[in-house]
This record gives sequence, structure tokens and C-alpha cells, in this order.
Amino acid sequence: MGLQLNFFVYAQLAKTGLFLHRSVYDSSEIIYGVVMKKYILAILCMSILCLFIGCSTEKISTEKLRDIEFTVVPNKDIPEELEEMIDEKDEEPFKLTYADDGTLYIAVGYGKQPTSGYSIKVTELYETENAIYIHMNLIGPAKDEKILERATYPYIVVKTEFIDKNVVFE
Repeated sequence: MGLQLNFFVYAQLAKTGLFLHRSVYDSSEIIYGVVMKKYILAILCMSILCLFIGCSTEKISTEKLRDIEFTVVPNKDIPEELEEMIDEKDEEPFKLTYADDGTLYIAVGYGKQPTSGYSIKVTELYETENAIYIHMNLIGPAKDEKILERATYPYIVVKTEFIDKNVVFE
């Protein structure tokens, strides 16, 4: 009963204008409080989301577990399907992998070069916990080498044991 009476009295006084000024402050304070609560809730939700995303990332280790033995594949021994893929892409630099009968082929091309005399050297091929890493260098013509002034498309294909991991080209 007391609560109803107080509300009734407050409503009557507000109508007369005696509490009009105070009720404006009350409503702005209420609106400010609601906005701040929503703002704080949004920041809290974003923080929790970031925490879960950060906890779900996979650790990528680049620590070498072992070197992988490989052989450079002569053109005549490249699988036909891989050779077709290389022919389609040789105008631009490319990086391909191809698996066949327990063998992994890794192909890297350096696109169109202005002259002959280019070669490719595999500097490293190794396995990590998460991937296979291959490092290669394009070597230009030597100064004393006789070169032909025609476009070439240097690429290399290496063959190794099949390992079911992503290949990272560096």
C-alpha cells in the first residue's frame, strides 16, 4: 500500500511540475546507465571471444625434425598429369605438389625469363611437426656463359617419399 501511495503521490506532483526538473535528471541517468551496461557487456563479450579464438590457434613449429632425401626428376620421368599442369602454368611463377603411388612430387617454376642459362638449386628440404619446407634459389646465367637471347621457362621437379603434410615453399 505504501508503495502504491508513493507512486501515486509522485505521479500527482510530477503533473503539477514540482518534480519535473528532477524527473528529467532521473531519466537521463537511467538512459546513461542502460547505455553503459550495454557498452560494458559488449566489451566483455568481445574479450571472451578473443580469448577463445586465441586459445584455439594451432602452434606452428618451424623446428626441423629431419632432412628429407630427394631426387631431381628428369623431364622424361615426370608423371604425365603433373607435366600437363606445369605446361599450363609455365608462363608465370608456380608452386605445385603432386602425389602418386606413395611418392610426393614438388614442382617450382620461375615463369618467363628473358634468356637461357637459368638454373634452380634446392638448398633445403626438411620436415617439421606441421609441414614440409622446401627452399630453392633461381640462379641466373654466369657472366662467362654463352646465352641465347630467347625466352626460357625454368622449373624444377623433385621427388621424395609421400608425407601427408602441407608443403611450404620458401
